[in-house]
Amino acid sequence: MNAWSVHFKNPVPYQQGLEIQRRLLKARQENEIPDTVLILQHNPVVTLGNRGRANYLLKTEEEYRELGIELFHAERGGDVTFHGPGQWVLYPILYLGGNEADSHGYLSNLEEVAIQTLADYGVKGFRREGKSGAWTDAGKIAAIGFRLKKWVSFHGMSFNVSNNLMGFNTIVPCGLVGEPVASLKTILGEDCPEMPAVCDSLLNHFSTVCNRKLERFDADGELPPALAKLVRDD
Repeated sequence: MNAWSVHFKNPVPYQQGLEIQRRLLKARQENEIPDTVLILQHNPVVTLGNRGRANYLLKTEEEYRELGIELFHAERGGDVTFHGPGQWVLYPILYLGGNEADSHGYLSNLEEVAIQTLADYGVKGFRREGKSGAWTDAGKIAAIGFRLKKWVSFHGMSFNVSNNLMGFNTIVPCGLVGEPVASLKTILGEDCPEMPAVCDSLLNHFSTVCNRKLERFDADGELPPALAKLVRDD
C-alpha cells in the first residue's frame, strides 16, 4: 500500500503539530490523500492524554513556564508524557478499516517498530504485559498513545534518542510511579546514533511492519500540492 511520510528537521510547537494532524485527518477521512506519516520533534511540552491525571504533574503551571515547558491536554489515549528536542515523534494518519480494524493490533505494530529500531543499534527492546510502549533493561524508551476517528488514526508514538530526560522528572511518566525512562543516548553513550539515522530506521521499520510503501518528503522541500496545503501554514 502506497503512503506518504513528511519529515520536519526543526522542532515543531505542539499546537502546530496538532493542527497539521487535524487537517491531515480530515483529508484522509475524505480520501483526499493517502495514508500519511509525520515524523518530527517538539519543543518542550508535557501532554496529558485522556487518562492523564493532574496529580501526575509534579510542578505547578508557573514552574513549568519557568522551565520553558508547555502544558497541553491532548485528545489521545494514554496518560502523561514529555516531548522535547532529541526525541522523534511519529504521527501516522492511517485508515485502519477492513482487515486492519483492530486497535490492539495497531498498538502492537507501533511497539514492534520501536523494538526493531532498537535492534538496529544493538539494544534489546521488549513489551511489558498490561503496559503500552517499548522498554529496555534501562527503562521505557518509547511511549504510545493514539486515537481513531472514523477508523483513521492520529497521534502515535514517541521514541527517545538524545533528548534531555530531565523533563520526565517533572511528571509521573505514563502514570508509572518509580519507573525509569531511557534514551539511546543514556544506553549507548558516545555510540548513540545521529537523529537522521534513527529517523530512517523508524520509517524503514514502520514501512515493513505496517505494510506501507512510503514516499518520503522533507517538509521544507518540494511537496505534492495536496500535501503542501495541509502541512504548511503559509
